[in-house]
Amino acid sequence: MADSRDLSANSGSAVLVSAMAGAVLGAAGLGWWLLRQAEQRRLHERHQHMLRMTRWQGTAADPGESGKREAGRLDSHQQDRQLHERVHQLNQAIDDVRRQLEQLQPLP
Repeated sequence: MADSRDLSANSGSAVLVSAMAGAVLGAAGLGWWLLRQAEQRRLHERHQHMLRMTRWQGTAADPGESGKREAGRLDSHQQDRQLHERVHQLNQAIDDVRRQLEQLQPLP
């Protein structure tokens, strides 16, 4: 009878060890998957940021090589401020052209 209790205790311990190993492996797999997803998200955001910077540099008059590197280091607040300034300059240019057109006299 003592042997059946030992077998029962051993099989119970084996099930517990198997369950613990499964939980550890599952947690490791989940952790790996979460890290992979975070890395893919980070790479995607970096790619999107690079695309935005390329578009931003394309609208600049002549950024030059050092200007491109410098623009790559700007944070989003500085980018927003520069964009706002550029829009303001363009609006002023539009107003100047509008005033010039208004000064022209229509031909009879």
